[in-house]
This record gives sequence, C-alpha cells and structure tokens, in this order.
Amino acid sequence: MDQFDWKLLSALHRNGRLTNRELGEAVGLSPSQCSRRRLLLEKAGVIRGYGVTLDQQAMGLGVMAFVQVIMKGHAAGAFERFQALINGTPMIQEAHAVSGDADYILKVVTKDLPSLSTFVTEQLLAHDTIGHVKSYIALRPLKTESPLPLRMP
Repeated sequence: MDQFDWKLLSALHRNGRLTNRELGEAVGLSPSQCSRRRLLLEKAGVIRGYGVTLDQQAMGLGVMAFVQVIMKGHAAGAFERFQALINGTPMIQEAHAVSGDADYILKVVTKDLPSLSTFVTEQLLAHDTIGHVKSYIALRPLKTESPLPLRMP
C-alpha cells in the first residue's frame, strides 16, 4: 500500500459513504483511480464492508454490560458449543477471548436490567460450558465508535 491507499482508507474510515469523486477530491486522485484502488483494497480484505451506525438508546436498548465468562473446563467440544451460543445470541455484540482471570469478555446490550438478569441466569449460567460470570454494567459511554489508528508509512 502506498500513501494514496492510506489516505483513501483514512477518508473512508471517517465516512464510508464518500463517492469516488468525493474520495478523489479528498486524496488527490481521479474518481476512476479511487474506484480501482477501493476495489483492490476490498479484494485484499483490507476493507471488509460498509455499514451504518445505529443509536443503541434510540433502538430501545438502554443497558450495556460487559460480562466476564469463565468456562467450566476445556473439554472437547466445549468451545464449539460456547461459540454456537455466541453466534446465536444477537444481544451479544462482541465476544473476545482474553488473558487474565476470565476466559472471555462479552459486550451485551439489552432493553433493561431485568432483561440482562434473565439473559445472564437463563442463557449464560444455564449453558453447560460456563462455570462463572461477572457482569459490569456500563453507566455512560466515554468513547465509542473510534476509527482505527491509521498511520501512513
């Protein structure tokens, strides 16, 4: 990747709806060059997709929590069953394997605290692979939706 690719990525990261003409104006290339470079970056997997950012509160999802998960054990098939739970649960927005005291950290959104309680007790704690959970309710966001820290070589 050269400096134009980095500029293109930076501009698209700030606003993925830019047309090739607008992108060209931002990075100093013609629209056709921007189109070609964008397609190459998409094919290379650098650009994985384009999306819309929804407002959690406006969507009626008033509670966000981070949930530590400690597995009961690491028997054969446990990871696959846990992965199926993660993939089949839309309220789990993110799931990360972590180092430290927990095995996983989940980012969960629900409409209210009773919904979170039901999710934790009836889905997580009832799951055969999960031994212990610890929830942290987010009180207010300080920083969200940050673009990746892109730097040009």
